[in-house]
Amino acid sequence: MKIPSTIAAFILVVIIFISCTISNNSLINISNFNDSIRQKHVPDKRVAIYEVAIENANNTLILSGETNQPSVLNILLKKLSNETIDFKNEVTILPNSSVGNLKFGVINNSVANIRSNSKHSAELVTQSILGTELNVLKAEGDFYLIQTPDSYIGWVDHGGLTLMDEQEYSNWKTAKKIIFTNTVGTIFQDKDFSIVLSDVVLGAQLKVLDELQNSYKVEFPDKRVGFVEKDASKMYVDWIQALEPSAELIENYARSLLGTPYLWGGTSSKGLDCSGFVKTIYLMNGFVIPRDASQQILAGKTVDENLKFEGLKKGDLMFFGTKATATKKQRVTHVGIWLGNDKMEFIHESQRVKLNSMNRTSENYEQSLEERYLGSKRYLGVQDSLIIDLKLVNESIKL
Repeated sequence: MKIPSTIAAFILVVIIFISCTISNNSLINISNFNDSIRQKHVPDKRVAIYEVAIENANNTLILSGETNQPSVLNILLKKLSNETIDFKNEVTILPNSSVGNLKFGVINNSVANIRSNSKHSAELVTQSILGTELNVLKAEGDFYLIQTPDSYIGWVDHGGLTLMDEQEYSNWKTAKKIIFTNTVGTIFQDKDFSIVLSDVVLGAQLKVLDELQNSYKVEFPDKRVGFVEKDASKMYVDWIQALEPSAELIENYARSLLGTPYLWGGTSSKGLDCSGFVKTIYLMNGFVIPRDASQQILAGKTVDENLKFEGLKKGDLMFFGTKATATKKQRVTHVGIWLGNDKMEFIHESQRVKLNSMNRTSENYEQSLEERYLGSKRYLGVQDSLIIDLKLVNESIKL
C-alpha cells in the first residue's frame, strides 16, 4: 500500500526530530564520559584545571567553564563529533584574554603568598620565593591565577610578582643570576650595606648586573637595583654546575633550618609546613619536587615496604598519615626526612623543624608517628618525571 505523501513527510520530520533530540540518557552518558576523562587525565585540581560543565539547551549541548588542559577538552570534543551530537563549545582556554600577552611572571618579593582564592582572606595554600618563574593564567581584580614550577596553582596578589611578556620572560630566564645560599639575609640599596632594600631567603634568585669586590649588584624582576653580599650568595651557574646532591648535603641544609617555625602553606626559611620543608631542602640539592606530602609520595622509588625502618638511607622521605582500611583509602598527612645513624633519627617540620627518632629507647622517640608511618620513598639517584633536575634545566636553557 502506498503511503500518502503528507504522512511520509510527517514520518520523515519525526525521524529527523528524534535523531536530533538529546535524550536525558545521552546527556547523562556524555556527562559521565566528561567526568571519566577528568578523573583520568586531571585527577589533581592542585596542579591542573579542568572545570567543564555540560547542559542541554534546546537539543544543543552547551559546554562551559575553563581549562588549562586543551588536549583533555579535545577528547570530549572528539567524542561529541563522532556521535554527531550538536554542541556549542564555550569553554575558555587558560591563559585567557584577561592577561593579554603578559602570560608569565616572576616573584618580586622575598616570599609571596599564594592563596586558594582571589582575596587576602583566602587560605594560604603555598608560597613562592623571590625569583621564582611562573605561568600566569588569568587576572581577577588585584590577583592573578598562577602556576608554579612544581605545577601548583593558586592566586597571588599584584604586589607579589612582576608580569612579563614572552620576550621579557625569555630575557629573565637566560640572564646571569645569583642564588642566595644563607638561611635568611638582606639586600641593600648601596654597596656599603647601610640602607636596606629587601629581606631575602634561602634559594632566592636575582639577575646580576655587576660583580664587585664584596658584593653582587643585582636587579629585581621589577627593575629595582640592590647589592647582596658575596658571602651569602653564589653565581647560579657556578652553584648548579658544582652542585653534587647527596645525603650529607640534604642533612646539612635540613639541620640549618632547625627551629624554623611551622606555617601552613609555608615554603621559605621564614616559615614552613612539613612538605614545604622537604621541598626547600631538595631545592637546595638541585631538584624541584612535588609540593604536598600526598603528591610527594607518588614520586621516587619505594623503600622499606615492610615498614620496619629497614633499608632506609639518609635523605629518604618518610610519610605518615592514616592507613588504608577495607572502606577507606590511605591518607597522607605528614612527611619527614630520614637521617638514620644509630639513633634512627629523622628531621621534620612539626610546630618547628626538629629531630625525632624511631628508636623506642631514644628521648626523641615519637610513638604517634611510628603508629602513623606509611612508608618511604627515595629521590636521590632516581629518575622520575615528577622530580625536576635543575642541572638538566640549566643545560637546556644554555642550548
